[in-house]
Amino acid sequence: MSALEFAVEPMREADGPDVLRIYAEGIATGQATFQTEAPAWAEWDAGYLPQPRLVARERGGRVLGWCALSSISRREVYAGVVEESVYVAADARRRGVDRALLQAMVRESEAAGIWTMQAGIFPENEASVAVHEACGFRVVGVRERIGRHDGHWRDVLLMERRSRVTGRE
Repeated sequence: MSALEFAVEPMREADGPDVLRIYAEGIATGQATFQTEAPAWAEWDAGYLPQPRLVARERGGRVLGWCALSSISRREVYAGVVEESVYVAADARRRGVDRALLQAMVRESEAAGIWTMQAGIFPENEASVAVHEACGFRVVGVRERIGRHDGHWRDVLLMERRSRVTGRE
């Protein structure tokens, strides 16, 4: 699958079942999140900013992946700082979907006035670390033994991407 076989576009509410299915596939890997099951759509929807939200869609309409942002704080000073999440369907991984989504989210987030995107990634998820680095993220720290997952303490890399166009004034 090449980048020409899918398009990155705004997420629609009708994409909810596909978004949750892809999220559940990521959860099943044990390398994507501390979550143990996908929430109901209303809970997922409430946890992310309404815009920008993106999906990668095959020509036939099937959703291959998604990227969304969540607020890190209600305080005004942090209005331009968000946490980014990107998930790709199991059968669409290693085909550039994640990179296309992240690159598009960089553009969309900057247009929305966001100056910092951060991501928490398990160090063992080398593919996610690599794609984030390729999209301008850098490791700013390791949150050691930050949470228990399947009965074991897990570290999380804190990665961030600072905008080169927004928040520089």
